[in-house]
Amino acid sequence: MQSEISLPREILSSVEQALAEDIGSGDVTTNSIVPAEATLEGTMVAKQFGVAAGLSIAQLVFQVLDKRVNFSPRTSDSESVKAGQILAAIRGPARAILSGERTALNFVGRTSGIATLTRQFVDEVRGTKTKILDTRKTAPNLRACDKLAVRLGGGENHRMGLYDLILIKDNHIDFAGSITEAFSRARKHHKGLEIEMEARSLMDVEECLELGVTWIMLDNMSHEEIRQAVLLSNGRAKLEASGNVTLANVRHIANTGVDYISVGALTHSFRNFDVSLTVSKVSV
Repeated sequence: MQSEISLPREILSSVEQALAEDIGSGDVTTNSIVPAEATLEGTMVAKQFGVAAGLSIAQLVFQVLDKRVNFSPRTSDSESVKAGQILAAIRGPARAILSGERTALNFVGRTSGIATLTRQFVDEVRGTKTKILDTRKTAPNLRACDKLAVRLGGGENHRMGLYDLILIKDNHIDFAGSITEAFSRARKHHKGLEIEMEARSLMDVEECLELGVTWIMLDNMSHEEIRQAVLLSNGRAKLEASGNVTLANVRHIANTGVDYISVGALTHSFRNFDVSLTVSKVSV
């Protein structure tokens, strides 16, 4: 008996939208060729090395189409897998499985791709105090899925959107006239939310610290500037390095002692994970 799926409502909505986009008024090919009573058995197979993620989303895809589909994972989300490894066994009504196949594989391919790249960044900074964060550079209507993938890869989520953290960036500061004025306005209107402030120079960092800002984003600073910011802060604020982060330089940035490194590439520059569905038995 397969277990109940517990995923955020936003992910269920993404699945429903994806199925509606693909199937529309009906899968005309499958419905015209495959008998309604036909059943199918198959396996979802990884075609490369990486981190499995999104299997629970794939299961949800088939469950939305037909609750009689049995989706049995053969590994767990966040586990490393190799090429040729079976990720899940699937059996049940053939029409539902064939109609949901591409949507399920699309979710697993995207989610595993993000998790795999995230794990590479996390491995690069292993042994340091630094944590890898994502950004809001996600696909429209797939943010909950993309951010779940980051967590499964070992990273951490920054903010989910514009509503759960005040992040004062350069445009906000320029509009207000100064860091001090922008911080004052934000604190006055939203006393219950944490405020993160973007700093473009060490002078900005000093101003933030004097104001009591507890989270400072170091925007496109050199490694030496980040080191100096760490010394200036001396633990008074969380420091996040951001901008032009790659697998080649992320370890160097982490070695400055910064608390976080945010990486937009996790969700906008990953390679889709190669995965397929192989049919092993058909019954009519």
